Amino acid sequence: MARDPTSKIGEFVRTRRKANNMTQRELGELAGVGMRFVSELERNKPSVRLNVVNKVLGVFGKSLGIVDALKKGEPHEKP
Repeated sequence: MARDPTSKIGEFVRTRRKANNMTQRELGELAGVGMRFVSELERNKPSVRLNVVNKVLGVFGKSLGIVDALKKGEPHEKP
């Protein structure tokens, strides 16, 4: 079964945070959010607020945006 594509956000944040040798607390401070929020984002908690997600992604020069939805049977990533 394919994973939910939104889980990539949490994976991205965790990977970039660790690559930059940051703790969840440090990332939260840079983004202006709490450590608990960073933890929940990394664990893909479904109730995280998107405007706050953008604060965290902004630390890494990224933001959420509108993308085309996948059609049934279409692979998650195109070559």
